[in-house]
Amino acid sequence: MAWRCSGRTNRELVENMIKSRMLKNSDEASLARISQAMQAVDRAHYVLDHSDAYTDSPQAIGHGATISAPHMHAYAADHLLPFLRPGARVLDIGSGSGYLCAVLHHLVTSYTSALPTDQSATAAVSGHVVGIEHIPELVDWSLQNLKKDERTRRAVESTAIEIHAGDGRLGYPSGGPYDAIHVGAAAPTIPEPLISQLAAPGRMFIPVGTFAQRIIQVDKDAEGKVTQQEIMAVNYVPLTDRAKQTPW
Repeated sequence: MAWRCSGRTNRELVENMIKSRMLKNSDEASLARISQAMQAVDRAHYVLDHSDAYTDSPQAIGHGATISAPHMHAYAADHLLPFLRPGARVLDIGSGSGYLCAVLHHLVTSYTSALPTDQSATAAVSGHVVGIEHIPELVDWSLQNLKKDERTRRAVESTAIEIHAGDGRLGYPSGGPYDAIHVGAAAPTIPEPLISQLAAPGRMFIPVGTFAQRIIQVDKDAEGKVTQQEIMAVNYVPLTDRAKQTPW
């Protein structure tokens, strides 16, 4: 069903996803927040094949990596949204082309203009988004992509968005604790360092498994108690090291 959300423009793609009612957790106000954030980030700036930029499917971005389908990014935003408030700190593991880092930035930053396409708007309250990517070439490319829009260019320059080369399984302790953590590749088990870096309260959205994968929502309450909830079956690339991802 998700492929039916594809559009001819970024706006049409996002509107089709919202109209499909596939995001079950969000009320109308929350759906508007997700729509506004995704409309503010042109997916064409973050893919290699621009002819398929607005197709609701994953795409290869080189180095054995992919950018997830837009509906999966929307699902992630939907589940993490209660923790994506202005000023929040977010960690994106396997940040790839930088697309979701840009969307997350718009969800944790309030701007002086509500228009998602108003690039002249300045940040009134800015959150902090950290992306971790173990392919250095993708780190460099993602930073170039983020600088194609004025809002995210300023965010990179002010370090409101940071992209670092590193092993995502270890997280990025110096930037935490994080109100929300998104993991864009499937881990055999939930890495303990990521649970440790989750704020209390906080939430993580992570695909887990090898052959049979599922999204697990990990919640940590204000007292530090951790609970897990299985959300859906998925098919992600594995969360691994560079040598295994790019053996050539």
